[in-house]
Amino acid sequence: MSDTPELNRTAPAAARLPEILRLLHAEYPDAACALDHRSALELLVATILSAQCTDERVNKVTPALFARYPDALALAEADRTELEEMIHSTGFYRNKAKNIQEACRRLVTVYDGQVPANMADLLTLPGVARKTANVVLGTSYRIADGVVVDTHVKRLSERLGLTAQSDPEKIERDLMALAPQDDWIDLSHLLIFHGRRVCDARKPKCSACVIADLCPSAPRYSDVG
Repeated sequence: MSDTPELNRTAPAAARLPEILRLLHAEYPDAACALDHRSALELLVATILSAQCTDERVNKVTPALFARYPDALALAEADRTELEEMIHSTGFYRNKAKNIQEACRRLVTVYDGQVPANMADLLTLPGVARKTANVVLGTSYRIADGVVVDTHVKRLSERLGLTAQSDPEKIERDLMALAPQDDWIDLSHLLIFHGRRVCDARKPKCSACVIADLCPSAPRYSDVG
């Protein structure tokens, strides 16, 4: 629980967020991207695969995928049917295979096979929107251009009263306005870790939550007073 008594769940979001981050940092010092990767390209592909799929499932698929296709050129020239078969278990495999292959073709033809390190160029790649671009920029390049808003970040931002929005891009703008830019990368990692381990979508474990007394939603889910 918070050791800052003047702060409580009724305080403004801007006042609560620094303490929320401090407590989550202490609770999850190992918070980081859960997608296994060895390069920006592998992270880009893994993030595309993670749409509507668990990171655990993606991590089971990617070792064989990257062994078979070790770079952007190999993925660009891959047999589409074979590529679809290798990623089939991640769901939506036809669309994902198409996006991966077309993104890699653009990487080869425009960026010499390298994943660009800026938002504008990343957004020109098929299958890449702000969430995927933020994952790559923050994790591979340590560039804080925005905040990753996945299902966990969306849920926790709403429960914590950090936003009143439901659209991911609007949530991202609210979080960027609340947190210093230096915290943008860690903010998403910490909320994702907390969402997976404690703040479950259906039954959050408020009694075990280190930020429950800073959370406006805690009384709805438990006997936290």
